[in-house]
Amino acid sequence: MRLVTGGISHETSTFAPTPTRLSDFEAGFGLFRGQAVIERFRGANSCTGGFIAGAERHGFELVPLLWTFAYPGGLIPRADYDALVRELIDRLTQARAAGPIDGVLLDLHGAMVVEGIDDGDGDLIAAVRRAVGADCPVVATFDLHGNHTQARLDAATAVVGFDTYPHVDMAERGREAADLIVRTIRKEVRPVMALRPLPTFWSAECQVTAHPPMSEAFAFVHEVERRPGVLSVTLSTGFPWADVPQLGASVIAVVDGDAALARATADEVGDWVWQRRQRWQCKPLSVAEALDLGEREGRYPILIADMADNTGGGAPGDSTEVLRTFVERDLRDALLLYLADPDAAKQAHAAAVGRRVVIDLGGKSHPMQGAPVRLEVEVVALSDGRFTYDGPMLAGLTGDLGPSAWLRHKGVNVVVVSGRMQPLDQAFARSLGIDCAAMRYVAVKSAVHFRSGFETVAGSIHNVDAQAIHSHDFARLPYKRRRPLYPVDGVSNA
Repeated sequence: MRLVTGGISHETSTFAPTPTRLSDFEAGFGLFRGQAVIERFRGANSCTGGFIAGAERHGFELVPLLWTFAYPGGLIPRADYDALVRELIDRLTQARAAGPIDGVLLDLHGAMVVEGIDDGDGDLIAAVRRAVGADCPVVATFDLHGNHTQARLDAATAVVGFDTYPHVDMAERGREAADLIVRTIRKEVRPVMALRPLPTFWSAECQVTAHPPMSEAFAFVHEVERRPGVLSVTLSTGFPWADVPQLGASVIAVVDGDAALARATADEVGDWVWQRRQRWQCKPLSVAEALDLGEREGRYPILIADMADNTGGGAPGDSTEVLRTFVERDLRDALLLYLADPDAAKQAHAAAVGRRVVIDLGGKSHPMQGAPVRLEVEVVALSDGRFTYDGPMLAGLTGDLGPSAWLRHKGVNVVVVSGRMQPLDQAFARSLGIDCAAMRYVAVKSAVHFRSGFETVAGSIHNVDAQAIHSHDFARLPYKRRRPLYPVDGVSNA
């Protein structure tokens, strides 16, 4: 049995001011070709890592084509996307010329938007389908935050979506996809799919799968998956910062050979979710409200999730409301991770460790990010930005934040970085000499993923909707193309 694997992944914010170019794919989680894909992801918590483990378990040959993932950001220019797809299909064609291909495993995201193509993932799967023909099984894995379409289901044989947020199950879902495609190739099952779109937004802080209410949703999903004939159920909460017609939550049911069962299963889970739609809406706090609440609770460190500037969702990472509030309140043992400001990092490196320098921090990418905060800071530590993750999500994989610095103004500590990445764990802070657990206040530019690496040390956690381009008050966002969605548009039927 001989399978190929590849992936072009991106979570695209159509509100982000900067386009995501080919160079961003190369500089993000990287662009790997051929055997380098196997070397990079063997043993890693990624879907491709799960594909590799599945190949070893089932004894099939896995031919790696191309894998790339750009950090979430703005719209992908058509020429850059076309170049990546062309190379992926060229490598697939070469693999087919070298011998028969029994199946394709694709590691995708589900919220990729390209200039002129609303459904980048569907377009990519369709290109693969054209290359391999109608009868070759194609199974794709998707992030929890896909904006799904019928087009991608029409092109794929089956899809498997994440069950966790933070995404600690990526390798597990890759193994599930590998198991499913092997059973399909052996004709033990014949996957049939149905999609149930749900016209609703889903608040980020209500998506943490380890806690209610989201844990209840996936308990029901897993109950349904245990039924005879059901192969997989994908519950997607959608990605709200992509202004596309398919924006919103959805359910995808994959069953064995029974279109009616697929339809009934997708609708049953979809109805269950829709009937509880008010439970998926959480009102975020202001920065001041979160700090006051944390102080009343008296458990430290108080962890503030600056989710409107979550670089993991494509935000610039340089908003300043949280930093300004920390300074105005004259907090002690306060820490901000990470402020994406290459200019500030460059100034810190020029000043050197131990020196004091006046720097305008943040507020440089977009007016909605707030004005820069001018501070006299001590340069405490410097870094080239390279580190190795040690938390549950990406343990063992390397990251590169570019030239970075630990700056201190009185009791407020700021880690400025040149790259845009959310803090998934404490590894980079630790590499600078920072003990996050010893702080009284820690702010992270993240929505939920930070929990995988910080929840164990946090006294309390509070999501805030500070001033930034990715507001979680969806009524404030300048949508032009999305469909009506609950609760903003008063939708009552799904």
